[in-house]
Amino acid sequence: MKGHIRERGKGNWYAVIDARDPVTGARKRKWHSLEARTKRDAQVKLASLIASVDQGSYVEPTRVAVGEFVRARIEQWEAAGAISPRTAERYRYSVENQIAPHLGTKLLQKLRPLDIEKWHSTLRESGLAPLTIRNAHRVLSKALKDALGNDMIVKNVATAKPAPRTDADEMAIVQDVRGLVERLKLSARLHVPAIVALFTGMRLGEILALRWSRVDLDKKVIQVREAVEHTKKLGVRFKPPKSKAGRRDISLPDILVDALCEHRKAQLELRMKLGGGKLPDDALLFADIDGALPSPNSVSAAWSDFVENIEMPHVTFHGLRHTHASQLISEGVDIVTISKRLGHAKPNITLSIYAHLFQKDDSKAAAAINAALNPNAKW
Repeated sequence: MKGHIRERGKGNWYAVIDARDPVTGARKRKWHSLEARTKRDAQVKLASLIASVDQGSYVEPTRVAVGEFVRARIEQWEAAGAISPRTAERYRYSVENQIAPHLGTKLLQKLRPLDIEKWHSTLRESGLAPLTIRNAHRVLSKALKDALGNDMIVKNVATAKPAPRTDADEMAIVQDVRGLVERLKLSARLHVPAIVALFTGMRLGEILALRWSRVDLDKKVIQVREAVEHTKKLGVRFKPPKSKAGRRDISLPDILVDALCEHRKAQLELRMKLGGGKLPDDALLFADIDGALPSPNSVSAAWSDFVENIEMPHVTFHGLRHTHASQLISEGVDIVTISKRLGHAKPNITLSIYAHLFQKDDSKAAAAINAALNPNAKW
């Protein structure tokens, strides 16, 4: 491969590369702007550029901007089924609110670790929570990983500047479980779904997708096989669990078996009053009065009102799942069992999320790490 330098205007140096197309054999000439102050600097950079092409580490210059590229990747991930419509919706929110306003017009190939560092600081100074920043960082890093894999950039700069750690305070959990259970009895709509989350660790979407055919009250087991999601594009619909590990069987404590028995009895009585007859096996546990698929958004809104009224506003519905995990950790349940119960793909995911809950008892942390790294453990 050959090349030479050329000056266009005072001090504006360019490398002119002559190469052959590997398929057609046609001659190709490409111009590259060089950040050089002198002719000697330009010659050195030209030699480096030719060497990178010969070694296969050369990246074709493009004018693609960060915002444009990340948006395109989200479209592709969703179209390929790599992410769900709900996840795509969350990713787009991060792009439009956290990524594009600050990095959107930056050229993909000009993005540097210092840009990521400054971006984190700007978001933090604007009052955003570390978890929100971390989520936006994850979307950007995922897109940059694709760019790296397609030889559009030399390295993923998002990995050079990790996202800020999330505070334990962001994972608010219920401190008085017994008290919450008593207060939940006053809410006909939230009582049973909430204690299912509290004593199984199931996600809201998984709970709303539960059918009676998947609940065995004699064996005290719930089978998780699907979930409900709500997106602007597709509305409310069923979807498979987040991962293979999401398909799981969860054992039930007596308090939950009793509550589910009462809930089934109440459903049957209501159907009789309405002339609906016998309850079908595939009936949803928490369908609307007309049998329609429940919306996670409406349940979340009802939960927000509920916790505000009982002066516990910082605990989200998802916080009930975190509370369940904290209960298991407090009782010394091994991390592999907790991971399977929560539907995580691997125990180290569980450990990374709940590491701060082990701080009070270092022996439990050590035991959890040993279990997670045990090569004989069946994940």
